[in-house]
Amino acid sequence: MSQWDRYTIDGPAGALEVAVGQAEGEARGIAVICHPHPLYGGTLDNKVAYTLARAAEQSGLISVRFNFRSVGDSEGLHDGGAGELDDALAVVEHARQQFDEQPLLMAGFSFGGWVSLHAASRCDPAQLVTVAPALSYTALGGVPRLDCPWFYIHGEADDVIAASDNRKTLASLDKPPEQLWLPEVGHFFHGHLTELREQVSQAIVARWAALP
Repeated sequence: MSQWDRYTIDGPAGALEVAVGQAEGEARGIAVICHPHPLYGGTLDNKVAYTLARAAEQSGLISVRFNFRSVGDSEGLHDGGAGELDDALAVVEHARQQFDEQPLLMAGFSFGGWVSLHAASRCDPAQLVTVAPALSYTALGGVPRLDCPWFYIHGEADDVIAASDNRKTLASLDKPPEQLWLPEVGHFFHGHLTELREQVSQAIVARWAALP
């Protein structure tokens, strides 16, 4: 398999395009990564989604990015969240079958962070990582209860998803995530992608060190 192997799998609404990246060193798990909103240009090639994939690979995980339905070579129509959640869960099932049921990292950015959050409540990952997730979306209900560790990262200068609104939502949870708030960082982490990669990689390494 090449460094970035692209192919399609069967999804709930037709073909789903996936891109698989190899772990550096011996693979110790898999990371399924959800991209930002399809109706606003989000694809698996988004820079933040790519950065999450690289952080996972450098931490010893096989990365699996994918295009939600209607994006790139993925078939179907945008579904506002419910169908995209089904897409994410289908990719998780494929990855687990393909890579021998290794421990799973669920991750996502913006709209994809919101989808990954709901997917994590259903697929029992070892860890969830969200970057500036769209917590105000309600199509799938409120923030679900999670049984896995959750690492949350957000820029204080986000002009797309207000940091203050998400702070309030997280503060209301019975079990808030581990949080990192970066000052003067915008939604797309322009000029801060290296810092994002390093912080996420540290969180993954720490979590995997604690696995049995």
